[in-house]
Amino acid sequence: MTPYDFEKHSGKDGARKWTHHIWVSIDEEKAPLHKTVLLKYYKHTSNEASTSCRGKRIFHRDEFIRCSRCKKERRFRMRTKEECRIYHDALLARRWKCVNWPYDKIDCDAGEERSSRRSCRGCPRLPACEGCTTCVCLGCLKCRFKDCNCRTCVDFMQNAEPS
Repeated sequence: MTPYDFEKHSGKDGARKWTHHIWVSIDEEKAPLHKTVLLKYYKHTSNEASTSCRGKRIFHRDEFIRCSRCKKERRFRMRTKEECRIYHDALLARRWKCVNWPYDKIDCDAGEERSSRRSCRGCPRLPACEGCTTCVCLGCLKCRFKDCNCRTCVDFMQNAEPS
């Protein structure tokens, strides 16, 4: 569980200041983690999900996959690890089709998302972002998987620090 997941589990997921919300006991007194020296030993940031420019918000932008039959683009939300896995598996499929879309039961006859809506992928800095360091993840435990044998996941798991 990442510190952000723990913060959300505890019901303090609004401000995203996990170092302020996790307290430790030192000599019978409680202190917030950010006021201790323990953070200098925390070095598993490569095992966390990508964060925004302020380092507080976990973020993966929405991605699109084109149907091999009708050539329409379909949006994949990337908010949770499960949604990232759905997108990852669809991306690996050589001939992905609209009927495989996980959110609603659709077929190729369903209308494509409007281009004005499609340009908004959810970047926190700019709604019509083409891809910046804030919203493009190059690999984390939220979007890379230990049980996947694709080259991207294998390389990430071999080079990430152990958790």
